[in-house]
Amino acid sequence: MDFLTERPAHDLTYSDVFLVPQHSSVGSRLAVDLTADDPTGLRIPLVAANMTSVTGPRLAAALARRGGLAVLPQDVALQELDAAIHQVKQASPLLDPLVLARPSHTIAQARALAPDTRGALLTLVDEHGEPERCIPASALAHALPDSTVGDLVAEAVPAIDADDVTDPREAFALIEAAGVEAVAVRRHGRIIGSLSARSAVRATIYPPALDAHGRLRVAAAVGINGDPAERAAALVQAGVDVIVIDTAHGHQEQAVRAVREVAARDLSVPIVAGNVVTPQAVRDLVEAGAHVIKVGVGPGAMCTTRMMTAVGRPQFSAVLETAHTARELGARVWADGGVRYPRDVALALAAGASAVMIGSWFAGTLEAPGDIEVDEQGRWFKSSWGMASTKAVEQRFRRLEAFERARKTLFAEGISSSRIYLDTERPSIDDLLDMITSGLRSSMTYAGASTLPEFHDRAVVGVQSAAGYDEGKALPVSW
Repeated sequence: MDFLTERPAHDLTYSDVFLVPQHSSVGSRLAVDLTADDPTGLRIPLVAANMTSVTGPRLAAALARRGGLAVLPQDVALQELDAAIHQVKQASPLLDPLVLARPSHTIAQARALAPDTRGALLTLVDEHGEPERCIPASALAHALPDSTVGDLVAEAVPAIDADDVTDPREAFALIEAAGVEAVAVRRHGRIIGSLSARSAVRATIYPPALDAHGRLRVAAAVGINGDPAERAAALVQAGVDVIVIDTAHGHQEQAVRAVREVAARDLSVPIVAGNVVTPQAVRDLVEAGAHVIKVGVGPGAMCTTRMMTAVGRPQFSAVLETAHTARELGARVWADGGVRYPRDVALALAAGASAVMIGSWFAGTLEAPGDIEVDEQGRWFKSSWGMASTKAVEQRFRRLEAFERARKTLFAEGISSSRIYLDTERPSIDDLLDMITSGLRSSMTYAGASTLPEFHDRAVVGVQSAAGYDEGKALPVSW
C-alpha cells in the first residue's frame, strides 16, 4: 500500500483516509476472490468477535456457511462450548437452519423466534418435538399475540427432497417453480432444513469455510489465566479449527507465555493471539508461536478503554504498522474493531490485514445470541455489552467466591448494556455480508485487484480532513 502524498507523522483512523482509484482490468465485482491469505481457512475476510452478545452457534454456522469464521467466547463452560461446536459442525453448509416452535408457544414468542422477514419460515413441531411442517413467518402477522401456535391455521410451504438441492442453481429453479420464497427440505420424509431463493443464490457466490471433513469451520477463544494450553487442547479435541488466545493487553508476559504453552502442544490448528497495536508486540507473539495477531485496543463500539485509560491507538495506523511487521515474519494480522461501514473493512484490508473482526455490527442480527426485543416504537433490537464491562466480568468470574467476584467488578470497563437495533432492510447476517462484501469487491475493482494480496499491493491511500470525510456521506434529504 502506498500513500498518495507524504505519509503524515500522526496516527490515522479509518475516517482519516480514503482509497484512490487506479487503472483496473478487473471487469466485474464477481471476478474478485475474497479468500484470506492466512492459515485460518477464511473464504471471505470476516470474523465474528468472541463476544457473548455477538457469537453463538447459530451465528457461527451462518457466517461459516458464507465463508467467514466466528470465534466462540471464552466466558462459557467447556460443556456448553462442546455443545456449541457440535451444533456448528452438524449444520448444513447449504440449507437454512430450522426455527422450531412448539404448539404451546404463544404467537408473541414465535414472532421473536422468526420475525416477518423475506423468506423466513417457522417450523412447527409435533408433541414429540419432531418437525411437522414449515409455514411462512408472515402467517403470524394477523394472529393475536397471546394465542398459541397450536391454534394457528396456516398453509405449509412446499417441500423438496434433499437429493434435489445439491446444486444451488437447480434448487433455486425448484423454489421459483413452486412460486414461493422458501421451501422445506425433506430427507426420507423428515424435514431436515429449509432453503430460501435468496440463500440458493448466495450459495453460488459465497463458498463455505469448511474443514477437511467438509464441515463448517469454527474458532474458540481461551483466556490467559488458569491453564490455557489444557483448555485449548480440549477445544481442539471437540472440533475447533482455530484457537484464539485473547486478552485486552496482549503484550504482557502472561499472554506471551500462554501463546508459548499452547504452541508447545502442537495442536495442528492456527493460533491467533492479541490484542496489540505495536510492531514489537507482534514480534514477541509470533516468536512465541502465534500465526495471526489480533490488532486493536479501544476502537470497538462497546469499548471505553481509551476514555478510561488513555490507552490505545488509532486503528488504521495500528493495522498498517503491525501488518507490515507480521508479513515480514511470515504471520498475519486481524484488524479487530472500529469498523462501522464497508469502507472501513476495505481500508483495513488495504492496510495489510488478512481479515477484519466485527462485533457490535453483527450483534444486531437475527442470528446473534439473545432474544429479539421490541421497543416502545415497535422497533426490533438486541442487547449488547462490552467484554470488559461489569456484565461481562460477572459472567467471566461467576465461579469465583462472591467477595473475589465483587473485587473484580470494581474495575470493569465498557458498556454493560446497549440496544443494538436490527436494520429492517438487513436483519440477518447474510444481509450484512452482502452489503460488506459488495463494498469490498467494488473497492478492489477500483484498485485493479482481483485478490486480497493484490489489493494490499495496489492500494493507494490519501489523507483527508473531517470535511472530506463528511463530503462522502449520502444526504438523508436534498439540500
